[in-house]
Amino acid sequence: MSLEGKIAIVTGGGRGIGRGIALALAKEGADIAIVEAEVLDSPYNHYGTKEIKGYTAAQDAIKEIKALGRRAIAINADVSKSDQVTQAVKRTVDELGSIDILVNAAGVITVSNVENLEEEEWDLTMNVNAKGVFLFSKAVIPHMKKNKWGRIINVSSIAGKSGFPGLPHYSASKFAVVGFTNSLAKELAKDNITVNAICPGIVRTQMWTLLADVWKQPGETWDESFARNIATMIPQGIEQTPEDMAKLALFFIYSEHVTGQSVNVDGGSMAY
Repeated sequence: MSLEGKIAIVTGGGRGIGRGIALALAKEGADIAIVEAEVLDSPYNHYGTKEIKGYTAAQDAIKEIKALGRRAIAINADVSKSDQVTQAVKRTVDELGSIDILVNAAGVITVSNVENLEEEEWDLTMNVNAKGVFLFSKAVIPHMKKNKWGRIINVSSIAGKSGFPGLPHYSASKFAVVGFTNSLAKELAKDNITVNAICPGIVRTQMWTLLADVWKQPGETWDESFARNIATMIPQGIEQTPEDMAKLALFFIYSEHVTGQSVNVDGGSMAY
C-alpha cells in the first residue's frame, strides 16, 4: 500500500509532531500542503511572542518534502481564522488538485493556574487547539465526500485524557479535541471518512522546551528537568518522538475500520 496520488493538509507541519507526520506521509507518496502561521494575534503561546515564524519553518519543511520527489506547498494561515482556513483549503485544491487527508497538528501552550489565567490566554489556546480543528475539518469534508474517501487525524494530548495542574486551558482544549473527534467520526462513518486522534506523551518539541523550563526544580538544568518529567510520567522511561506519532498516523490512514478513536503514544503513561 502507498499514498501515491493522495493530497494531505498538515497544519502545524513546519515543526515538531506535524513535521514528522508530514514527512512520513510524503515518504509514503502523498503530496503535502503545510499550513502554518508566521504571526498570531496574541503572544500567549509557548514562543512568548506574536511572531512565531511558523510559515518560515513550513517553507523549510517543504524543501525536504520536495527532495523526496513529492509536490509540496507552504501556506501562511492562522488556523483559528475561518477566512484564512477557507483560502488555505482553496489553494490546496487549486494547486495540488484535491484533499484526501487532513492532519490537525497546530497547537499552542502556556502554563498558568486558573486563578492567574488571562482571558486572552484562554481564548488563544482554545481558538488554535480546538476551534482550528473544527474549522479545518468543516472546510475539507465536502472535498472528502466528493472523493468518497477521507482521513482526518487530530493531534490531542495525554492532557486531553487527564487534567494537569497549570494547564487547565490546554487540557480543556485537548479534551475538546477528543470529544470532537468521536462525534465527527460518527457523523462521517457512512461516508468512507475516518476521524481519529493521536494523544502524544512527552515529545521533545517547542512545547516541552517551555514546560521543562517552567517546571524546573531549584538547581535543575533544563535537561535534568526534562529527564525527571520523563522518569516521573512515562513508565517506559523514554521520551516519545514525532516519528512515533507518524507511525500511528499511518496506521489510522491505512485502517478502514478504525474511527472515532483517541490513541495514546505515551510510553504507558495513560491507562485509557
